[in-house]
Amino acid sequence: MEKREIDLTVSCYGKVKGVKYDVVILPWGATEPHNLHLPYLTDCILPHDIAVDAAALALQNSGVRCMVMPPVPFGAHNPGQRELPFCIHTRYSTQQAILEDIVASLYAQGMRKLIILSGHGGNNFKGMIRDLAFVYPDFLIIAADWFSIVPPKDYFEAVVDDHAGESETSVMMHYHPELVNLAEAGDGADGACRGNIRRLEPAAGVEADLVDLLLPGLAVPLPLEDCPDPELAAGDLQPGQPRARILTDFEHTRAEFRPPGRGAGQRLQAAQ
Repeated sequence: MEKREIDLTVSCYGKVKGVKYDVVILPWGATEPHNLHLPYLTDCILPHDIAVDAAALALQNSGVRCMVMPPVPFGAHNPGQRELPFCIHTRYSTQQAILEDIVASLYAQGMRKLIILSGHGGNNFKGMIRDLAFVYPDFLIIAADWFSIVPPKDYFEAVVDDHAGESETSVMMHYHPELVNLAEAGDGADGACRGNIRRLEPAAGVEADLVDLLLPGLAVPLPLEDCPDPELAAGDLQPGQPRARILTDFEHTRAEFRPPGRGAGQRLQAAQ
């Protein structure tokens, strides 16, 4: 498999022409400072790269063909963040307009399954998905935060680690070590970062373990069957069982998609 078959950022029309894709994955991030050491586009880079790896696993393990879209770089922020240089706050109404246009385009092209993989905690697509279900009742949309699939607390020591802390820094080091200079990191005292990464060492290796556990969980929900109204039935994630039991597969998890027997057009946001 060539990367251009699953990653639209490097693909071309010659690679996708005539190919039937089962699922579209849309990474959605934000443009904001991440401490003093991570890129502004951290929330775009990480869900995109995780999605590409998950798409490769889906094709390899279950023959499901996915296309990963370029990440959307616009997210919603709290008051106080927007004043930071180059932090771009986007209204939810703007995000909804972007999502509606993306869905309309994909629908016209025959696509019927979309996974939104968010890298930004301020993004919330539940209401948008419900609105779209009335317009496109046969279009399945699932939204998930990559950082919620496996609890970071099982891998890192930091008590507060929600932004540019140990977990995000570690996963960025896995994918793009050239973009991380720990010597530049702050202690989390200012508004650009609430996490403290001083305990993290570049050679810790935990980033690979975390990503390896994330990927099977992300790859699983792609073969969604043809059920018009699926419901995610996931077991609780127990300590000592870190595999992602939140977005399932037959080998790695115990969650499953099943018809709920409710009204047509209901759609799911699998964010927790």
